[in-house]
Amino acid sequence: MKYPVLPNLGPDMLSSVQHASKAKLLPAPKPPPAAVEKSLDAIQATNDIVVVKSTESVKSLVQQRLARNENGDLDDPFYVADVGEVIRQQAQFSKLLPRVDPFYAVKCNSDPVILKAMTRMQLGFDCASRAEIDSVINLGVDGCRIIYANPCKQASHIRFAAQHGVRMMTFDNEDELFKIKKNHPNPQLVIRVLTDGSKSVCNLGTKFGAHPDNALALLQAAHALGLEVIGVSFHVGSGCFDANAYHDAISRAHKVFQEGASLGFHMSLLDIGGGFPGADNSAGISFPEICQVVRPALEQFFPTGSGVRIIAEPGRFYVSSAFTLATNVHSRRVINANGEGADGDGMNSYMYYINEGLYASLNCIYFDHAVVTPEVLYKHRSQQFLFREDKETSSQILGPKLPCSIWGPTCDSLDCITKDCQLPQLEVGDWIYFDNMGAYTVAASSTFNGFKKCQIIWTNTEADKVLV
Repeated sequence: MKYPVLPNLGPDMLSSVQHASKAKLLPAPKPPPAAVEKSLDAIQATNDIVVVKSTESVKSLVQQRLARNENGDLDDPFYVADVGEVIRQQAQFSKLLPRVDPFYAVKCNSDPVILKAMTRMQLGFDCASRAEIDSVINLGVDGCRIIYANPCKQASHIRFAAQHGVRMMTFDNEDELFKIKKNHPNPQLVIRVLTDGSKSVCNLGTKFGAHPDNALALLQAAHALGLEVIGVSFHVGSGCFDANAYHDAISRAHKVFQEGASLGFHMSLLDIGGGFPGADNSAGISFPEICQVVRPALEQFFPTGSGVRIIAEPGRFYVSSAFTLATNVHSRRVINANGEGADGDGMNSYMYYINEGLYASLNCIYFDHAVVTPEVLYKHRSQQFLFREDKETSSQILGPKLPCSIWGPTCDSLDCITKDCQLPQLEVGDWIYFDNMGAYTVAASSTFNGFKKCQIIWTNTEADKVLV
């Protein structure tokens, strides 16, 4: 069977091939507030979700928590998380990418309070498993606000999605099409295409994405199976350091859009994926810099009025800077230039053992290629509180920095936060903290060796805008 060659799709032509899809592709409607409130109230009644009542600053809550540790019984690590930071990030996203509907990547941080905040702000959700879909649906979210963005899905998970009205889902191979055909009665499929992942720290293209040269064959297979393909998705990779990667990916997606339309598919959705940095990004490209490339690229290939809905899958962007981790120095070894021990000539170096490590929140070092920055939080002997003090003030109070390494609490020698660090001299009982710890941290934390997960102390410094 021969398929016609489709010319470049302008706004008018895209609209003409998509007009029938507008009734099929479900928008992201706002659920009835009463229904959402009823659902949230029911969940809160079971204590599954913390009700955020505090509006105090992160600094104030950290100080209060340390003040309660006078006798040393409250020396476990803890987070202070500010929902207000998430709300501010959403305001920035809406301002800089007004055409794009965000679908929060649940895998990044699936804490119920975070999901509740996203629900309050009427975001969509990018889910990758049955459990993630279930956690979102239990908040009263309609299935049309979820994209099942895992190209390789378990059959029972596809059936679960179908049972709960989740129709949008990605694919990148022919076997997946047969599986979806068998397990979902009316899916709306989005073909995920491969992009140039060489410009990202985490190249997701090594695992997912159909090569653009193979996209037409996959679309033909979907057509032969009688499946509905509605659009194209891509992901430039996590930790992208070249904004032009988005322009290249949008261009590739446009080509596949043309191929899909040539087969008669009503191509009406473009998913530009994730890879957006958090507010904390001090190195590499910033979110505004990415947007300066994305906006004109969308207008070039999918102009306003084309009838194409644009969505994205931000995760880290929302939650990274919302979490601050505080840890206690529970043990110390002193190493001098002549060997181990406190006595000797030369400059001492130190091994500090803290009560959070790679098997818990700091797993981001291993799994997410994160570079964390430890800072002195509290000197217990002098009772000096140094949270987010400027470097000059901290230096005057704490003295010179000395070489050290920082280790987690488990018995595994791999549990090392950093082997080469510079910090002022610390003692057992002092505290250090890590900012920007909301992304891919608590989501993969374990209780290995019997160490419990961190308590999270919540606040909302934007409660006047969004209540959570």
